[in-house]
Order: sequence, then structure tokens, then C-alpha cells
Amino acid sequence: MSLSALPFPEINATLNGTATLLLTAGFICIKQHRIHAHRACMLTAFFVSAFFLVSYVTGKIVRGITYFDGQGFWRYLYLTILTTHTILAIIIVPLVLRTLWLAWHGDFPRHRAWARWTFPLWYYVAVTGVVVYFMLFQIFPHHGG
Repeated sequence: MSLSALPFPEINATLNGTATLLLTAGFICIKQHRIHAHRACMLTAFFVSAFFLVSYVTGKIVRGITYFDGQGFWRYLYLTILTTHTILAIIIVPLVLRTLWLAWHGDFPRHRAWARWTFPLWYYVAVTGVVVYFMLFQIFPHHGG
């Protein structure tokens, strides 16, 4: 099987959806003081997100860009979501790395302070990744042209 035969959009949406579920579970676990479960969820979310990044870049190299076919309100909504998603996806990488590094080194007061910013941004990026997929490939699929 060649790379071009892989369903990259579906793989990527699944990875983003999985990251969203793991982030949700990790948040619930920390609120319940289940530290080990929180750590497992967040580390798994990190690796799922890292795999997403590799898959996303590979998919763009192999298959190229897909254009949005929606018009009017839907086009503006899509572009707003895509723009905020993309900007925050770039910003979130060093935030996640720093937040994990602080936890890894046992600096939990600073970890919590960073996580207050990192978590909602990471969550937004994961959720909007799924939204972008649905808008691009399910609601307004590209028909060429």
C-alpha cells in the first residue's frame, strides 16, 4: 500500500478526537486528584497529538491541500475556525512541551500555572481539528475544479 492510499483526513480527525477524549479524561482525573491516571491521560494525549502532527504533515506532502467549497456564512465560519486553529496549533507546541517538562521535573506549582493556559488552548486545537475535518470533508466535501 502506498502512502497516497491512506485516508489521512480520517486518520487525523480520529487522532484529534482521541486527543480530545484523553484531554477530557485527564482534566476529570486531576479534578478528582487521580494523579497517576491524569499523568497517563496527558502523556497519551501528547503522543497521540505528536502522531497527528506527523500524519498531518505527511498527508499534506503526499496529497496536497484540500480547498473548502462552502460559500457565504459557512466560508467565513470555516476560515475563522481554521485560522484560529492553525495559529493556536503553532503556539500550543511549546506550551505543551513546557507544561509537560515542569510536571516531569516535579515543579507542580509552575506546572499548574502553565496548565491553566495550556489546557484550554490544547483542547480548542484538538476540538477544532475535528470540526475542520467535518466541515471540509463531510459537510462541504471538495468536488474539484
